[in-house]
Amino acid sequence: MSLYYDASSILGSSPKQFGSLKSRVFTSKTLKSPPKQVYALVAETSKWSPILSEVVAKSQLLQHERKLSPTLSILLVHDLLLSKLGIAAPASHPLRVSVTRHKARLSAELTKIRIRKGCKSIDELRAQLTSTEGILCVNESAPSQKVQHWPHPRWVRINTLKGTLGQQLQTTFTDYNKVSSLREILLASSDAKVLYVDKHIPDLVALAPGTNLSTTASYRKGLIILQDKASCFPAYLLDPKPDDGTCLDACAAPGNKTTHLAAILQCRCQELYHSRVWACERDKARAVVLDRMVGLAGCHEIVTVKAGQDFLRLDPEKLPWKDVGSLLLDPSCSGSGIVGRDEALPVSLPASITRIENSEHPRKRKRSSKTTAEPRPTGAFEEQQKGIEETPLSRDIGNDQLASRLKTLSAFQLRILLHAFRFPNARKISYSTCSVHAEENEHVVVAALQSHEATQHGWRLLQRHDQAEGLKSWHVRGDIHNSNGVLFDNSITANEIAEACIRCEAGTEEGTQGFFVAAFIRNSEDERVTKDGKISYSNGFDSGASETSEEWDGLSDTE
Repeated sequence: MSLYYDASSILGSSPKQFGSLKSRVFTSKTLKSPPKQVYALVAETSKWSPILSEVVAKSQLLQHERKLSPTLSILLVHDLLLSKLGIAAPASHPLRVSVTRHKARLSAELTKIRIRKGCKSIDELRAQLTSTEGILCVNESAPSQKVQHWPHPRWVRINTLKGTLGQQLQTTFTDYNKVSSLREILLASSDAKVLYVDKHIPDLVALAPGTNLSTTASYRKGLIILQDKASCFPAYLLDPKPDDGTCLDACAAPGNKTTHLAAILQCRCQELYHSRVWACERDKARAVVLDRMVGLAGCHEIVTVKAGQDFLRLDPEKLPWKDVGSLLLDPSCSGSGIVGRDEALPVSLPASITRIENSEHPRKRKRSSKTTAEPRPTGAFEEQQKGIEETPLSRDIGNDQLASRLKTLSAFQLRILLHAFRFPNARKISYSTCSVHAEENEHVVVAALQSHEATQHGWRLLQRHDQAEGLKSWHVRGDIHNSNGVLFDNSITANEIAEACIRCEAGTEEGTQGFFVAAFIRNSEDERVTKDGKISYSNGFDSGASETSEEWDGLSDTE
């Protein structure tokens, strides 16, 4: 029964606890059960928790079995009613007995819910639960009012280093029906075999939310890569050419953007040895994951992994860095735009015993008010995510602490960008975050444009009309209100800055996570202007002071 106690401790942990469910489970030193089993049980129970909580509440299980906590009750009822193997405990174990003797009543309540939802079987209810998880709901009295978000599709990038989109359509996706709109994908159930070819990023397809490809041969062989659409923007916007020189991915792990960069280069250069990607990763453990990803994608001939290499310690004036022509920067960030992370799985728990007694036996509850009952977590876990601004940082910490962390992060991000400006032969830079906060996005861009490094070396924003075709047509741009800044010669307006920046919003019909990307290009030698005198910085940035700013290791994009 340690499995259920372990799962209960994770499911009932404080919602203010940082880190994803996976990291909390696999880094825990107190679990007695296999972490994989704990993770699977908690994840599935969380998904079913609204239904399980109703089953437990209406059957009055907690009222009859006072030794059960709300978290234990839904974990045990999940395995009793929904798991093929049933409860993983001996038949005589007290906790198992406390649930199984109420099986008839619990099953009846589940059947009522299934019928009410119009499902003929548990499998149909499961499919409905998956397909409607997070789907956009419309208030009939106010049709324009959005209650929740659209579900997130399964994005798959075809690895052109090993094959083509056409080949994958004829093999891995031969049984899939091609649809004409992404909306059809978003509304599909998880077991629906439908496919949409993206119109913005080449060799990218979307599948129904929840589609599992991890057991397919194509995934295991690296023919396809599971990568969010927004995560494909940086390499595509960088648009490296063979004559641009070598490429450098400054913060490369886990490697999806690195391998995408290599794939783009291969498509444009027949002789692979003419192109090279340096992939720096300061964290040696993450570098192992990066190297494994590079090997799986089949691009070791193009990509050289620099394990343990801090990008900020590279000397741009020395070889081989002196020959770098384009840089991809995706530094640590708050991760506030990431969709599909499980750090704050919404969990609905049944009411505690005292609440049931209060509603059914008010007089008895009043007489026993002096007795002390063991506190059980209830309402805190019933909170649902209602918008992309409710990030792990902003949801769980105060505004002052959030502002402090964002200031630390943005100072580090600016350092990364200004260091990239110093590479003498660099001509292109893409800067991206999986954050929704302007402090990490537009504010960093404006501060970089105002910097001495930008004017000294001739860096400017890549304007929308010069961007890659698919991204030129992307309609969600930067926030003009956060793009204001006092530039040296007023050569660019806030509107032009916003138009040059690309944003993605989570929970929309575009099916992306929250994301931001902008690209910088370099003026030719005769266009460069050096400004003397004191430089004025806005948004709280100071490039001189930032060199000694403490770096905070935030969340990196994991798609």
